[in-house]
Amino acid sequence: MMEIRRRLSWVEFLSPLSEEELVALLRGASFVRLEEGQEMVVGPKEHAECMLVLVAGQLQVYEVALSSGHELTLSVVGDGTAVGATGLVPRWTRDLHLRAIEPSLVCGVGREDLEAAMRANAEVGIGLARTLAKQLQLMEDRWADMVEKAVSQRLAGLLYMLVEDVGVMTKEGPMIPTRYTHNQLASMIGSQREAVTRAVAELQEGGAVEVKGRRVYVRDSDALRRSAGE
Repeated sequence: MMEIRRRLSWVEFLSPLSEEELVALLRGASFVRLEEGQEMVVGPKEHAECMLVLVAGQLQVYEVALSSGHELTLSVVGDGTAVGATGLVPRWTRDLHLRAIEPSLVCGVGREDLEAAMRANAEVGIGLARTLAKQLQLMEDRWADMVEKAVSQRLAGLLYMLVEDVGVMTKEGPMIPTRYTHNQLASMIGSQREAVTRAVAELQEGGAVEVKGRRVYVRDSDALRRSAGE
């Protein structure tokens, strides 16, 4: 539990809480462990009642289109990240799906406990508002890209965002540590696997990236940005 508290203190909007306030917040919390590939579904009722925070691991957060059944990835979140606006507002009809890209631990904080923490410490509410505003801005940018840009540009923009957000430096250059499948990448940019496969080949031929062992290495950041239409 000490390690869980330490990790939750990394969450931007929870960082203003004192040790005592964080302990109080976690008294009513629930925890779910997900192995790699395992999923959990958050229905409309649960979405309104519990804020989900990823304590450790990495999750693909997605919806399933009602008409086609296709997945649309909303985000990929890592350690110390809130899962969207769960615990604050209800969803309409679609469930929210969480898939573990690696073994993960998810913490659920009840809405009443979250609201009590915000009333007790105004910085928590301000920090949460900033977090959600940033997520909304990123989502709006992604939707605009889906309308305006070709698949290769959308993929380049996604890879650039991932390497900036979660990339690690290796002796071979910046690398995205998660081994994404082409299906996963396609669902993250609103495309099909075949189109993503062609786009990956184009980016490799242009010298922007190299894929080794299903990991993406950035060879030329400027070329990747140009490929993204930035």
